[in-house]
Amino acid sequence: MSRLDLPPPPPPAHLRAWLDEGTVRADRARFLKELGRRSLGIGRLLLLWAVAAVFALGWTFVGMALMAFEEAGDPLSYLFGLIFGVLGTGVLVPAGFWLAWGAKRDRQVRQLLCAWAESGRDPATDARVRAPGLSVTWLLASLALGAVGLCVTFGSAATARPGSETYGEVTYYMGLGMILWITGLLGLGKAGAHYRWAVRVFRGGPTAR
Repeated sequence: MSRLDLPPPPPPAHLRAWLDEGTVRADRARFLKELGRRSLGIGRLLLLWAVAAVFALGWTFVGMALMAFEEAGDPLSYLFGLIFGVLGTGVLVPAGFWLAWGAKRDRQVRQLLCAWAESGRDPATDARVRAPGLSVTWLLASLALGAVGLCVTFGSAATARPGSETYGEVTYYMGLGMILWITGLLGLGKAGAHYRWAVRVFRGGPTAR
């Protein structure tokens, strides 16, 4: 299975009755492990942060463009502002498509994870899929990143003084802080959603899709 391919959905219940139980159990364990890694693995957290870093890079170019326009006193400054603006757009637009593709893939992984989890029961496999340690890791890392983002956003606005910082600088730091705390919110939401789903599924309650 390549990194882009997803595991197949589980066979229908009326077909599972005709299949070898050991094979079905092994497939369920293998696919749940793979889906759990793609849903809540450390690699997914790092990928989310990588997307945020790309957004931060694009916003840095936009901030440089704003500061160049604000302080422009000659045509060369306007030219640099235009160049930085184009570079920022060239980074932010692909990053937006990348984020949208990732959200779509996450929904597909979640649907398959729910389907395979409901296809049977195996205490050892189910304990690994619950992954409380990974949920806590996502929670704490996202809390820290969100707190840094809030400090940057509100700190830059609160400490700005006329004549000391330009509007472009304040706008840049506030936007950078928003990227950080929105990324933290996304991580918190993912950790909370996984915990709620695991509790409902593996305690016999209704599945939260």
